[in-house]
Amino acid sequence: MKKQLRKYFIFLTIIQVIICFLSYISFHKITLLYYINISFYVTFFFLLSSLLIYTIQGGFFDVIAKSFNFAFSRGQAKRKFDEIPSLSEMVTIQFKPLLLYGIATGALMLIALFIYYN
Repeated sequence: MKKQLRKYFIFLTIIQVIICFLSYISFHKITLLYYINISFYVTFFFLLSSLLIYTIQGGFFDVIAKSFNFAFSRGQAKRKFDEIPSLSEMVTIQFKPLLLYGIATGALMLIALFIYYN
């Protein structure tokens, strides 16, 4: 558990360094406002990605993905509808780390926003 927590902390630190680097590349200087702007987009990316993966793994898109796969492979390989693997079985990415990074980056962004306005 301690090793896992250390890995998450190291990756979160790398994310913060990348945010500062993107701030420097985009705006040619690093300020608190530019950090807040870039970290908002990074937080949005992590949270949106984790929610998308959660929705896919929940089975929401299974019937649609199976139907498209069945319709477009009808002439090539005569598979039955039940033989087509569902999309939730094929997506094996864990959404919890992305959600954790999104929440942590968002919390750091909110702290920076509080410091900026005070």
